[in-house]
Amino acid sequence: MAGSNEINLSECKRIVPLNTWILISNLKLAYNLLRRPDGTFNRDLAEFLDRKVPANAIPVDGVFSFDMVDKSTNLLNRVYRPAPANEAQWGIIELEKPLSTEVVVPVVVFFHGGSFTHSSANSAIYDTFCRRLVSICKAVVVSVNYRRSPEHRYPCAYDDGWSALKWVTTRPWLQSGKDSKVHVYLAGDSSGGNIAHHVAVRAAESGVEVIGNILLHPMFGGQRRTESEMRLDGKYFVTIQDRDWYWRAYLPEGDDRDHPACNIFGPRGINLEGLDFPKSLVVVAGFDLVQDWQLAYAEGLGKAGHEVKLLYLKQATIGFYFFPNNDHFYTLMEEIKNFVNSNC
Repeated sequence: MAGSNEINLSECKRIVPLNTWILISNLKLAYNLLRRPDGTFNRDLAEFLDRKVPANAIPVDGVFSFDMVDKSTNLLNRVYRPAPANEAQWGIIELEKPLSTEVVVPVVVFFHGGSFTHSSANSAIYDTFCRRLVSICKAVVVSVNYRRSPEHRYPCAYDDGWSALKWVTTRPWLQSGKDSKVHVYLAGDSSGGNIAHHVAVRAAESGVEVIGNILLHPMFGGQRRTESEMRLDGKYFVTIQDRDWYWRAYLPEGDDRDHPACNIFGPRGINLEGLDFPKSLVVVAGFDLVQDWQLAYAEGLGKAGHEVKLLYLKQATIGFYFFPNNDHFYTLMEEIKNFVNSNC
């Protein structure tokens, strides 16, 4: 077994850029320390280890940010916007005027990953990622917090995501275009991608317009073990045992992974046919052990009659988008840029 682990480590280090490997390996080490066998979680230590950064009203690399609290949930939303061209306006947070009265400015509501348990909207890795989204994709990003498991199980994250979407769509200062509305996209990685899907379903059922969904290796699953789970177990940062712990921590106590929160098109899943569901960009990393569930999700959307684009990156691992040190990062950003600006 030790020899097998050494081979997996060597292969992973050969494929993954060094700084990405160091970041995700350190995260994995921390995550292993925080999870307890009895299903509880060391939240105090997690908050201590999670490097958070403040918002910056003065632009950095052409992007400024500020924090606001959704009074309906008391949760933080961090807003990222392109810097004004006029430096005299730097540091001024404008909450009266729309983004534009002429052109459409996409607003991306972003749900951070962390398997429903880790990270926050103000975690350093997600702060940097959201800044890059704004800079490259010419969009506004609203990164939102949600209650995390195991302290807050299903459906808390979905409820908080739904509240965040309603908060965004009712901000006049996020409106743009001649139609004076908020042009909303939902996005997220890992558990954040899962949340984006479920919030989009709720929006479609409630008549709230979401233009598109961007899911970065979304966290889906099911009771049966798939080929990719067996083949990639433990090889690229994640094990089946890890994933199972997080699902037990999030799903209702005693339920299994065929719960519709996890297995979207499983035996208990919601029928999406006929639903006014938004177009989707589903990004799958070829070294993510749950890729079979992600591919099945994209296929299920297509069969249900919905527009879906699959971006399969064969040589990518989870977290490849945290650093601009690989071709996959630039491919992804170009795809997102085209996806959110196609309606502009």
